[in-house]
Amino acid sequence: MGWNIFVTRMIPQPGIDILQKQCERVDINPEDRVLSKEELIDGVKGRDGVLCLLTDTIDEDVFEAARGVRIFANHAVGFNNIDVEAATRHGIMVTNTPGVLTDATADLTWALILAVARRIVESDSYARAGKYKGWGPLLLLGESVAGATLGIVGAGRIGTAVVERSAGFKMNILYADTGRNEALEKNWKAKRVDLEKLLKESDFVTLHVPLLPETTHLIGSRELGLMKKSGFLINTCRGPVVDEKALVEALRTGQIAGAGLDVYENEPLLESGLADLDNAVLLPHIGSATVKARTKMAVMAAENLIAGLKGKRPHNLVNPDVLRE
Repeated sequence: MGWNIFVTRMIPQPGIDILQKQCERVDINPEDRVLSKEELIDGVKGRDGVLCLLTDTIDEDVFEAARGVRIFANHAVGFNNIDVEAATRHGIMVTNTPGVLTDATADLTWALILAVARRIVESDSYARAGKYKGWGPLLLLGESVAGATLGIVGAGRIGTAVVERSAGFKMNILYADTGRNEALEKNWKAKRVDLEKLLKESDFVTLHVPLLPETTHLIGSRELGLMKKSGFLINTCRGPVVDEKALVEALRTGQIAGAGLDVYENEPLLESGLADLDNAVLLPHIGSATVKARTKMAVMAAENLIAGLKGKRPHNLVNPDVLRE
């Protein structure tokens, strides 16, 4: 086909292979970095389709430049980086890659739970620095995970997968969600409670909600104050769900015991003081960073894009109203 495609950053090769097989021209950002607004606008001009990432802000200015673009295929489950309303107004399809990273993100959530509870990063640094001089009964004491109460905020696919992985730890499960998850209740004896009760009673609070106006700063100073002083907060969903300034203060003062973060309010920037805290485990947004998950995301995004260009309805169309315009 004679399609002209722009890929905003290199993705796993299988996704590129699909595009190159189907399209006449596929241009890829040659640098391993996020494009500036000006570079992004320049890159989308004269294209038929764009494969973009969560780190690309696709707004009215970009759509104005993307006059010939029929579809933006987002290489991500989330699509809060795209002004979907504006896309629909411009007659442009938007797609995402749902369901691909459930296992990868649930695995990483558990890596953070164990890391903060057992002070893994602190212990690694301690040993590497040559401070380990022998076993001691009070050396780097952490908290038990087995038998603890796990609080799931957002009991969708990823939240459910996190609960499934808790079986070997014989944990008590609480969850807060806008709707019931009957499978969790039946299979894992999970109890649905309101957010306040979950925060008060959980030893580990892990967040798995989408970023929406009503979930922005869902966890702030008030909510952190409800948690146990021995409690831990885990965030692998979206950074702005947590008021990061309030979290730094809670960690600094011992209001909560620790936090494990893979996402941040102003990525890639960290709130001042966060990196100085030993009771925070900080990861660079690697929730989906497995070969299997990222490859599947690349393939799905490419297939969504090609389907849209062929005049078909992509499987993962975010704005179906665009087809009725």
